[in-house]
Amino acid sequence: MLPNRMNLTRSTEEQLKKLKGYTGITPNVSARIAFFRSIESDFRYRGQAAKLDGSLIMDKYTWLGDTSEITELVLKMYYPELDNKEYQQAWAAHVEDGIASIRNHKFLSHLSKLL
Repeated sequence: MLPNRMNLTRSTEEQLKKLKGYTGITPNVSARIAFFRSIESDFRYRGQAAKLDGSLIMDKYTWLGDTSEITELVLKMYYPELDNKEYQQAWAAHVEDGIASIRNHKFLSHLSKLL
């Protein structure tokens, strides 16, 4: 469903990298946290295509890790009508939405209290 190689928008990547600098959490792990924070917040992708121009192009397993199956199932449940390219757009939109709630944490201890 999701392509084997994925990337995000440049601005989302910058926020993930900044969070890594503050907390030490790698961008792929913080992207997973951001995705599920967005799902919990009831954000819904409405088909707004974003330019996925980030330079962190990783394979699906690196981005999603052990959450790959559940991530794809959640996307399929919320968006049964999308095609594979649109699923990547939806995933990227959820990561972008979710990173907004965690991007300003300067310490891992502050972020862990939030979660």
